[in-house]
Amino acid sequence: KIGFAGVLVDVLRSAMTAGPEISRTRAAPPGAAAAVQWFKALMWLGIAANIVCALTTIIWTEAVLDFLHLEMAHPLIWPRFAAFLLILLSIFYVPAAIDPLVHHYSAVVSVTCRFSGVALFTIVGGHYIIFGLFDLTFGLPQAVLLLLAWKSSQTIGIAQ
Repeated sequence: KIGFAGVLVDVLRSAMTAGPEISRTRAAPPGAAAAVQWFKALMWLGIAANIVCALTTIIWTEAVLDFLHLEMAHPLIWPRFAAFLLILLSIFYVPAAIDPLVHHYSAVVSVTCRFSGVALFTIVGGHYIIFGLFDLTFGLPQAVLLLLAWKSSQTIGIAQ
């Protein structure tokens, strides 16, 4: 089965799955199913937002820095490189967006990365705080939804 961006979903699942003990065929309980669906939607929205912001920064670097009132970087390759790294990081979010109960390691790392961004840009401060708020916008609801999904699914033994 071909999924997002031409990736073979079954190949990706088997490569990134925590183990065979998690059933892919068993339905999640209603509480977990709702939390999982919202988590997945928020993950895909976050991936799309990251890619849009990164591509905008790569193409119009000076305009983005000026709009955010950040110091102009010299050479401009460094903010472009940071934006490129954001695209690469977003690719690692895909397994969690496909199924966070199966790819629980990826889901935890995805949420942890968001909070790491919040911590970094809070420490740096200044105008850079906007990047931390961006990560917090996605990270906080993702953390809550992931916790709800795990708690609901553990009651009947779907996830570890």
